[in-house]
Amino acid sequence: MATAHVRHQLHLHRHQVARLLRVMLLLLLLPTVVVAQKRSQTSASRGKGGRVKSVTVNNLPGYDDRWFHPGIYISVYGSRYRLEHSAAYPTSGVSANALVTPGFGVGFIGDARLSDYLSLRFAPGVNPLYENQVEFKKFGGAQDTVLNQEISTTQVTFPLLLKFHSERRRNTRVYVIGGLKPSINIGQRKREPARSQLAIGSSDLAIEYGVGLDLFYPFFKFAPELRFSHGLTNLLQPGADFYTGSFQRVRSNSVTLYLNIE
Repeated sequence: MATAHVRHQLHLHRHQVARLLRVMLLLLLLPTVVVAQKRSQTSASRGKGGRVKSVTVNNLPGYDDRWFHPGIYISVYGSRYRLEHSAAYPTSGVSANALVTPGFGVGFIGDARLSDYLSLRFAPGVNPLYENQVEFKKFGGAQDTVLNQEISTTQVTFPLLLKFHSERRRNTRVYVIGGLKPSINIGQRKREPARSQLAIGSSDLAIEYGVGLDLFYPFFKFAPELRFSHGLTNLLQPGADFYTGSFQRVRSNSVTLYLNIE
């Protein structure tokens, strides 16, 4: 009788037990659903008759709600000096031209939200093989003489930038960026004494500006960015040698492609 009574009770309450199991299963799955919704949200565009025309997945929907975003970047650039010749240069019989030199860099990103469309970005980095070359060509002899002056060092940069971005459209948006970039050159390498006589300072301050594109993915944001840099500091150090005396100002100049991951 006891066994029959238990079976009878389970038969009467099987719907309540099934409902309770469904509720418990939903509670267990709720955290997973919430995390998935934070990473991406799906929306469908429907045409006439309710037919689905396209499906859009909005990645990282709550990304801009956070006040701080860390990240990393790698960069490739081309740099050259901007030369302003001295008064003695036209009569020296020598031409001087700055050459474009490629390089790469790595660094970190700290992006702090100031408003819905504006953020403050600090992106310290290092360019381990930073190099600039100036070509000197002497005329008037039986054969023209060419000698390059190389300034090779490791450059540490500390850009402080303001980033203004547009409204997000699905998983993309454009932005403009600009600010100042202090830098320090450390560990200058002198490969050959004859090619390292141009005296250049070890610190610089440049103005930077550029454009970029934010691309949102399920787990991170990727942003290719093109930035232009123009030095404000006269890097030329006083000297009596011919190479240094050919100029009155030497300033930095570069174009850099950044690949940012935040």
